[in-house]
Amino acid sequence: MTLWTRDQDELALVLPADAPAALATTGTAGTTGGPATPAQPLVEILAVGQGRASANTRNTATAVGARLRVLGHDVTSTDGWTTVRVFQSDAVTGLHVTSHLRVRVDGASLRSWTTVRNDGAEPVALQAVSSLVIGRPVGAVPVAGTLSLEGHSEWVGENRWAWTRLSGQDGLVGLDLPAHQHQDARGSRSLVSTGTWSSGTRNPTGVLRAEDGPALAWQVEHNGAWRAELGVRLDTADEEVLVLGLFGPTDDDHAWTRVLAPGESFESVQVSLAAAGDWQDALAEMTRHRRALRRNPRRPAVVFNDYMNTLMGDPTTAKLLPLVDAAARTGAELFCIDAGWYDDGGDWWDSVGLWEPSASRFPDGGLRTVVDAIRAGGMVPGLWLEPEVVGVRSPLAERLPDEAFLQRGGVRITEHGRHLLDLRHRDVVKHLDEVVDRLVEDFGVGYFKLDYNVTPGAGTDLDADSPGDGLLQQNRAHLDWIDGVLARHPDLVIENCASGAMRADYALLSRLDLQSTSDQQNPLLYPPIAAGALVGIVPEQAANWAYPQPDMTDEEIVFTLCTGLTGRLYLSGRLHEMTPEQAALVVGGVDLAKEWAERLTGSVPFWPLGLPAWSAPLVAAGLRGADESLVVVWWRGAEATELDLDLPAGGVDIAYGPPDDGWHVTRAADGPVHLRIPSGPQARVLRVRHTGLA
Repeated sequence: MTLWTRDQDELALVLPADAPAALATTGTAGTTGGPATPAQPLVEILAVGQGRASANTRNTATAVGARLRVLGHDVTSTDGWTTVRVFQSDAVTGLHVTSHLRVRVDGASLRSWTTVRNDGAEPVALQAVSSLVIGRPVGAVPVAGTLSLEGHSEWVGENRWAWTRLSGQDGLVGLDLPAHQHQDARGSRSLVSTGTWSSGTRNPTGVLRAEDGPALAWQVEHNGAWRAELGVRLDTADEEVLVLGLFGPTDDDHAWTRVLAPGESFESVQVSLAAAGDWQDALAEMTRHRRALRRNPRRPAVVFNDYMNTLMGDPTTAKLLPLVDAAARTGAELFCIDAGWYDDGGDWWDSVGLWEPSASRFPDGGLRTVVDAIRAGGMVPGLWLEPEVVGVRSPLAERLPDEAFLQRGGVRITEHGRHLLDLRHRDVVKHLDEVVDRLVEDFGVGYFKLDYNVTPGAGTDLDADSPGDGLLQQNRAHLDWIDGVLARHPDLVIENCASGAMRADYALLSRLDLQSTSDQQNPLLYPPIAAGALVGIVPEQAANWAYPQPDMTDEEIVFTLCTGLTGRLYLSGRLHEMTPEQAALVVGGVDLAKEWAERLTGSVPFWPLGLPAWSAPLVAAGLRGADESLVVVWWRGAEATELDLDLPAGGVDIAYGPPDDGWHVTRAADGPVHLRIPSGPQARVLRVRHTGLA
């Protein structure tokens, strides 16, 4: 059964009579990669007492996965998706397995997850359940000719992407497996994220590509722990087969086991794939796929937030009112009061939890005075919340029972002066619902920035089979709470934040409006973060900070505005202290963001210079629309420079820069665009006008 065809490449579902179901791909020449029955099953399940069918440290070649046999399948179509369900069973354990493959109509992408039901007579302790496993993900290409794009991330150093040749010294080196009793390789190349920061160390997305050939983008859509692994197996012809496996939490990585009693079911996390002829087109296809996953997409309005390099968590009426006026004059459409609005003591970190407005910070008329000023300026008022934590000094820490908090061995988990709430507990959900409803109804709040600055580690063992099982339940309870908030308040705009972008995944971003991409306060360090964010986040959700200041030069103001214009403009800065000329530069950036808002929601990212290294002096990222493209170019070097950019055909001009522009932009016919840039640091937004692109 063909799931999609793109150019010469095809993804097919193979349903053998006497072997497990599998996915099969075609190679660059359009020939089937491998035998009629692929070497790698679609589903792998590791369970206590069952283990692996052959010795390895991977989560593939499991005994249950090898024993699965196809019972049947069905196909349904609705709302632009075709869903194929494949039913399999294991005669030994009695496990009934359903694979859900949800394919985008007229696209080359799918979303996948696995449901396991215990139809046997005995409990089964699950240790790993794949969401999807695929052999030969980029076709009949040797492992030595395959590269992997992988992202590293940490606080203020997000989205650092690098290509790795899989056969390199630290990868899947050639082992001459046929000479070793025809065994598969025992190791793997794995990417693992732990705790509740789904993108805190590794990004939950990546790309595999054949050298000068097809590419496959992947992502794990889970707001918690996950694993992606690459391994090598042998097919019946002794040919090496590259295997990509995508998982939620596992026993080895995340202390996750789940005991399925007879009749009980378990559902894995969701993952997605997108294919194209090269890696940038694969990411463009994944961008379209992510948009199709979003539940309530809307026009990306410009947000002003008072935090970054501005009030830094110290809001008061006196400090906010001038900022509100300046943000309104600049053209901001939403104004968010960030951290500190609820604190009377001056150190709000470990006092959070009640979310009641401070009296000392807002003495005359309270917080309502500021909120009314925001609304009078034509903007929607917003507030910062960190709902999943309670500070150790908060009265709520004593009011709620111990069972309302994540815990290990009967002791509350405490990180950096905060306890972590267990959203499975009804008192927790009741409290958080009352907070949100009160702020919406009493103050007319239309925007929430939901932050999350600590992570609980492996999880909670309260009412769970394992810490990892407790954490997975917590992750899903978190999503249920968000769904409930949006059901009651469908017009709310909600920002996803976790110490910048430590939880940037499409379990959350399919529901929420935007993702702050970093807490990075140095404007010179932000360009590779902003450019790299577009690998994992659609442009209209990639909220890149621009924080222009009155003590900046014109070039410095333009530089930080260009960073914000790389995706969704997220504005801060002491705008009220600027000269009219400086304010005009900011207005110019806001005007371009508004002008491009509708195009932004249909654009796909591209990188004319490739994905940047952290210290690269030249960084470039583009947004390609149907009739127009924007390209942001940053020069972080000290001397003047020149370069050529391969951009879409069409006329090129500078869409955003200072009045006294020293850049020279030339193009002969539709050849490369030549730039001459004065000594830096400097940045510009280029515009390419064209037709017929998607």
